[in-house]
Amino acid sequence: MAGARPRTLPAAISPVLVGTALIRRDHHSINYLNATLALLVSLLLQVAVNYSNDYSDGIRGTDDNRVGPVRLVASGLASARAVKQAAFICFATASALGAILAIRVSWWLVLVGVWSQLSEVMWCNPIASHGRAFWYPCPLERSPVRSSQSTI
Repeated sequence: MAGARPRTLPAAISPVLVGTALIRRDHHSINYLNATLALLVSLLLQVAVNYSNDYSDGIRGTDDNRVGPVRLVASGLASARAVKQAAFICFATASALGAILAIRVSWWLVLVGVWSQLSEVMWCNPIASHGRAFWYPCPLERSPVRSSQSTI
């Protein structure tokens, strides 16, 4: 459970709570099934990113001397393969629940989900540790986002 980095989960919970509160503030009724689906998708994506980051940093060796939350691969608590599988399971489950939510609400949510998963792949991509920078546009910022491991 520690490998999922529970301390990061508020980053997944907060936007869903704020969005749900805004629905209520505008005097609309809350669809609790949709809110629950959104919360589960958000949590699963956060955990998937945490596992994926653990995996990619572990295989690159960047977590070998790290201080802070437990790293599964670097500490030997789990194999790289097991952590990678856990990330894929979380992504697949988030995708399935996100598809259900998109069917219930709007198909544009599929684009949000695809963007979320592509952003994670770009963030945790091991290619960055080999001296090649990667850039991808972030719709929430005016400037491109780059990996902290890039050389640019």
